[in-house]
Parts: sequence; C-alpha cells; structure tokens
Amino acid sequence: MSQTYLTTQELSDRIHYDTRTIRERLKDTVLFEGVHYFRPFGGRKILYIWETIEADMQKDSSTASIIAGLN
Repeated sequence: MSQTYLTTQELSDRIHYDTRTIRERLKDTVLFEGVHYFRPFGGRKILYIWETIEADMQKDSSTASIIAGLN
C-alpha cells in the first residue's frame, strides 16, 4: 500500500485548517504520532500520513451523521 506523506502546510491545504491550528490544537489530540504522523530520521520535521487522516475524518463524519439521524 502506497502512502502519501504531507508537510503541515500541505495538510493545511487539503483539510482547510490553518497550520497553526494543526500544530497547536489537532496534533497530539486527534492526530497522534505513530498513527497519523511521524518524524523521519528522528528529526524535528513532521510528516503526516494522508490516507490515515482521511480515513479517520470520514469515519468520524459517518458516525456523527448516523447519530444525528437517530435524533
């Protein structure tokens, strides 16, 4: 399976969240190291795994719409 690695700016462009929001509010609360992102070669740079983030966004969205439909 091929994976797409994105910088914070590239992820920001795809999900339409500010890079600061990604770094300060999403990282380590909904985006977890080892699942949604990693630090190549043990460095400071962060690369996000697009396919994992996309799947989790859709999963949460479909669950929310099911719950909303029950009300």
